[in-house]
Amino acid sequence: MSAEGRIMALDVGDVRIGVALTDPLGIIAQPHSVIQSAGVRKDVEAICSLITETGTIRIVAGLPLNQDGKPGPQAEKVLSFLEALREATPVEVVTQDERFTTAFAQRSLIAAGVRREGRKKVVDKIAAQQILQTYLDRAAAAARARKDS
Repeated sequence: MSAEGRIMALDVGDVRIGVALTDPLGIIAQPHSVIQSAGVRKDVEAICSLITETGTIRIVAGLPLNQDGKPGPQAEKVLSFLEALREATPVEVVTQDERFTTAFAQRSLIAAGVRREGRKKVVDKIAAQQILQTYLDRAAAAARARKDS
């Protein structure tokens, strides 16, 4: 992560897309927003607007792999959506295994005392934040390993 700018994470679902962003230095992951899905074209347009608005330099999209680590039908839907996104923006789009991020987000919100109606409104952006934090942690560990060798 040598270029300075925000990294955006997406938790792409059939109904909603959770969005998280880093700070401009790419260090801290924070939940940003939830996009209500309105079809691939409109969803891609909404994300492209956010890219421009926030100065995003990279997108990390959660890839919902099966328990065995292989892509299933939902992962195929996400990959298809990401192809449409790649055609619409020059910003790099990478994927990150998102297994258990929604469950983690649900447990965190329950532990924080957020009621069911409230959780539904924010769980996708909390899951996106978890995807982004995992990506940042792995990138930092890889950078430390390169420095130590």
